[in-house]
Amino acid sequence: MTQMLSALQGIITPEMEKVAREEGRDPEFIRAGVAKGTIVIPANKNHTNLSPVGFGAGLRTKVNANIGTSKGMESEEVHIEKLKVLLEAGSDAVMDLSTGGNLDHLRRTIIANSPVPVGTVPIYQAAVEAREQHGNIVAMTADELFDVIERHARDGVDFITVHCGVTLQTVKRLKEQGRVTDIVSRGGSFLTGWMLHHGLENPLYEQFDRLLDICLEYDVTLSLGDGLRPGCLADATDRAQVQELLILGELVDRSRSRGVQAMVEGPGHVPLDQVAVNVKLQKSLCRGAPFYVLGPLVTDVAPGYDHISAAIGGAVAAMAGADFLCYVTPAEHLGLPTPEDVREGVMAARLAAHAGDVAKQIPGARQWDDDISRARKNLDWEKQIELALDPELARRRHRERNPEGPGKQCSMCGEYCAIRLVEEFLNKR
Repeated sequence: MTQMLSALQGIITPEMEKVAREEGRDPEFIRAGVAKGTIVIPANKNHTNLSPVGFGAGLRTKVNANIGTSKGMESEEVHIEKLKVLLEAGSDAVMDLSTGGNLDHLRRTIIANSPVPVGTVPIYQAAVEAREQHGNIVAMTADELFDVIERHARDGVDFITVHCGVTLQTVKRLKEQGRVTDIVSRGGSFLTGWMLHHGLENPLYEQFDRLLDICLEYDVTLSLGDGLRPGCLADATDRAQVQELLILGELVDRSRSRGVQAMVEGPGHVPLDQVAVNVKLQKSLCRGAPFYVLGPLVTDVAPGYDHISAAIGGAVAAMAGADFLCYVTPAEHLGLPTPEDVREGVMAARLAAHAGDVAKQIPGARQWDDDISRARKNLDWEKQIELALDPELARRRHRERNPEGPGKQCSMCGEYCAIRLVEEFLNKR
């Protein structure tokens, strides 16, 4: 029984009850959302230390952090350190995108040490193994790809990104459209190369029922990937992207009909004025499926500051209805992130998610802001720091700039603190 099949039968699972407690919602609200497909709870039956998390309509906007090794570029120890950092920073999920080292061992280690949902992109490993065994990525067979997918599911992966909408038809439309950056998705590029080499349809699309069978057995949530996501502002919301989204909407219907949970991934690089449009389009074409966006980044000129560009787009996307934000780190477009980059990326994405939640009036979101505002009014520095998005950073900065202790004012205004002065003036009247 998957979470969705249980919900359709009117059963409230322990996972639904836990999500309801965390979200301040009635368990029936969660069950109804899972049954309808507007809420997903990625919870592989083999992920035994999982603390379930819900993604979708009416819930707090969640944040994902990507980590992963590249061949010869990073040790397992650094990989695990990044997991610890992202968990401490408050990420709601983690994706292991490794392409270097012992991939099976790395994935199992992440799952064993992660209480939050774990996602992967199985075609990465399938491509690595194809190159090792056959000397070329395009020599990969459909059976080899599905074998890797089942391996990930069996190990306990909670959600998998699968680029099922990259079809011969969408690639044809891409070529006719013309783009500045063509395809920036690694999974999308692997499948495009495979299809063009063999002249065959994408096996993930052609054998979609086979994929659903695996998901049913282990209760894996599908994250229908946007292999044709725009890699620059010039390519945003073009015909190739929308063509893929149309296909993903149809696959959402097919997933739900089998009792498999599905969410849909979105762009990418999007001009600020198109962010809300992209979210509304996805929600319409995919019948309210939870929407998982990479940023989106609202400008192409910010290497080193792409986490800020992504936070701007993420806040607008969350306000418009996006449910799940994939973080972007300061190292985006430059190289593998350091543990500190990971922390900064998570905090920026959490900030964007919370701003969106306040705008969407998610239960409890505004309360957090009101509580810290009252602490500021009372000049209660310890409470302010406790309630900060990043208490560790807030405490460190405050101590550095106020070496004599918190007192009743900070070093910015000193004796001319507006709050303290107004309080004195009002109390004299």
